[in-house]
Amino acid sequence: MHYNVDDKSVRAVKPHRKSIGESNDILYNVIRNLAEHKDQVCVHPELDPYHSSVIGFFHDVAPLECKEENDWIVVENGTFFISQEARAKHGPIKCQYVPICRGGDDYKIKNGKKETFQDGVVLAQSDFFKISCKAQDGERYFNVHATVSAADNSSLHFDTKSKVNTSSATIPLNVFMFGYDSVSRNTWKRKLPNSHEYFTNVLGGVVLEGYNIVGDGTPQALLPILTGKTEAELPESRRGKPDARPVDQYPWIWKNFQEAGYITQWAEDMAHIGTFNFRMLGFQEQPVHHYMRPFYLASEKIYSFNKPYCLGSLNRHKTMINWFRDCFTMYYDRPKFMFGFHSEFSHRDSNTLQWADDDLLHFLTFLYENKYLQNTLLILMSDHGARFHDIRKTLQGKYEERMPYFAFRFPDWFVTKYPRTYAKFVKNSKRLTTPFDIHETFLDLLYFNSTMKTKGNTRGISLLRRIPKDRKCEDAGISSHWCACLNWDPVSKMDGAVQRSAKSVLKFINTLTKKYRQKCHHLILQNITNAQFISANPNIVRFRGSSDLDGRHANFSNSEMPQHVLYQITLMTSPGNAVFEATVRYDRKSDDYRVNGHEISRINAYGNSADCIIHVAPQLRQYCYCTG
Repeated sequence: MHYNVDDKSVRAVKPHRKSIGESNDILYNVIRNLAEHKDQVCVHPELDPYHSSVIGFFHDVAPLECKEENDWIVVENGTFFISQEARAKHGPIKCQYVPICRGGDDYKIKNGKKETFQDGVVLAQSDFFKISCKAQDGERYFNVHATVSAADNSSLHFDTKSKVNTSSATIPLNVFMFGYDSVSRNTWKRKLPNSHEYFTNVLGGVVLEGYNIVGDGTPQALLPILTGKTEAELPESRRGKPDARPVDQYPWIWKNFQEAGYITQWAEDMAHIGTFNFRMLGFQEQPVHHYMRPFYLASEKIYSFNKPYCLGSLNRHKTMINWFRDCFTMYYDRPKFMFGFHSEFSHRDSNTLQWADDDLLHFLTFLYENKYLQNTLLILMSDHGARFHDIRKTLQGKYEERMPYFAFRFPDWFVTKYPRTYAKFVKNSKRLTTPFDIHETFLDLLYFNSTMKTKGNTRGISLLRRIPKDRKCEDAGISSHWCACLNWDPVSKMDGAVQRSAKSVLKFINTLTKKYRQKCHHLILQNITNAQFISANPNIVRFRGSSDLDGRHANFSNSEMPQHVLYQITLMTSPGNAVFEATVRYDRKSDDYRVNGHEISRINAYGNSADCIIHVAPQLRQYCYCTG
C-alpha cells in the first residue's frame, strides 16, 4: 500500500513528499502484531510514535508563562485566604467575594450574596467564587477561583456526614478518570512522556493496546462510557429537533455511583463547546454533586484579560487539577466517582499538550505519596486521536485517530485480593476493547458479586471478565469505518466503483443540507485524493472456529465471498475545499452504494465557514459552506 500525502518537515519550513515506506511499515507492523498474537482475531497495528512520516508534525513549545506575581488568594480544601506573599508586597489587603452558583440550567449562572472577606473563609454555597481586592498601596486584584466547598450547609452538594450506601457487592474503590481531548496512544507518549513514564513504570499502570473508538467525536466516545449507549440509542437531545429534551434523562453511570453512596464530580473546560452542551441541550438539573461548568461559564468571560491559557498566575489546566486535588482531601474517607476532561491544550494543536506533562506528573506524585491511590482506580484516557490536525492526512494518523490512549492503574491490594480478576484485565489489555467495555467495567465494580452487572448487554464486556480472543469489531459495536484491525487495499481513483461511491457521498451530504440551501452551498466533487477497499484481516474472513476441543488450533476453511464490499474514499468538495473521508457499503446483489452518516469524517477544519447555521443546525457544520 502506498499513499502520496504531503507531510510537514521538522521545522515546518517547506512541505516535503513523505516517505514511500510509511504504508509498507504499517502493514509490516500489522503482520508482526498478528504473528505475536496469532491466536487473536482482531489485532491493532503497532505504530512507531516517531516514524518519519509523522514525527515532523511534532515539535517542542516554549514553556507556558503566566503572571510573574502569584495570585493574592490561595484556595485549598474548601477554604481561601490572602497569601502572606501578597501582604508582604502590598501591605494590608481588603477583599469582597461573591459565590458563583448555577442559574437553573447549564447555560446560566447567578451570583450569591456578596461577602466581606475574612481570612480562612470556609465556602458553603458553592465551589466557585469571584473575588475583588484592594491593597494599601493602591494595587487591585480580581479573579475567579475554584475549590471544593464544605457542603454541610448546602442543598446543592452531598452532605459529608451522610451514611455510605455501598453494598457487599461493590468493590470499595474510588474511580478517578482524567483525560485529554484528541490524544492518540502514540501522541500521549510523544507529548506527555514524563507522566506516562511515571504512570506505567512507577505506578504500574497498564495501557489498553487494543482500545478502539466506536464513533466520530467526543460525544460518541464519552456517551458509551457514561451511559453504555450510543447517541442514536438515547432519547433525542439535539438542538432544533422535535421533542428534544435535556440530557438529564440519560442513564448516566454517576447515578449508579450516587445510589451506592459515592461523591460524584465532573469537570470539562471549554464550556462554550461542551460535549453535552453545544449540539445537545445540556443538563437542566445539576448532574453530579460537584460540577465545574459554572466556574468555566464565569471564568471564560475574563479570559481576554489574562495571558492565553492562564487565569491569574496559574495556567487553567492546573486550576482543574487542583479542583480534583481538593475533592480527594475534602472527602478523604468517602467513596468518590470523579471524571475530568481537559481540551484546551490538545483540541487544536497536539504540541501544546506538552504544557500538561509536568502538572499531571506532579498531581500523580501527590496522589501516590499522600496514599490517595491506595483505594483508587486511576484511569488516564482520551476520547480519540487527532481529527483535524495535519497528521490526520497520513495513513498512520488515520489509524491513530481510531486508537486513543486509555490506561488503568489498580491499587496493590486489589491485585493481591483478586489475582485471577487482575490477570484477566492484563490479558484483556492486549485485546479489542471499546468505550462500551469501560461502562461495563464501572458496573462490574459496583455489582461485582451481584447478578445485575451487565443487564443483558452483550457488545460491552467488563475488563474484569474474559474478553474472547476471537472478538471482532462487529461483536464489539464498532462499524467497519472505525475498526483499526481491518486492512485496506488501495484501488484506483478512476475505478468505476470509486467514482460511484464518491457520487453517493456527495448526494448524501447535499441531501442533509438541502433544507438550508439558502445558507449552505450545494457541494460538488473537486477531486478524489485517496481510495481503498476493505481487505479484512484474513483471520476474520476465513475463521470458522476451533478445529480441536481445546481451542488451540483455528479452522480457516471458510472461502465464502461476502455480499458487501466496503470502499473508503477521501474526497475534496467545492466550494470551500472541504475534505471528507467516508466509508461506502456496496451491495453486490442490489448493485447499490449506501452511505451512513456515522461513517463520514470531516478531516480538515471548517473554522468559521459554517457559522451561518451554528444556531439553527449545529450538527451540520461539517457539511455546510455558507453562501454569504
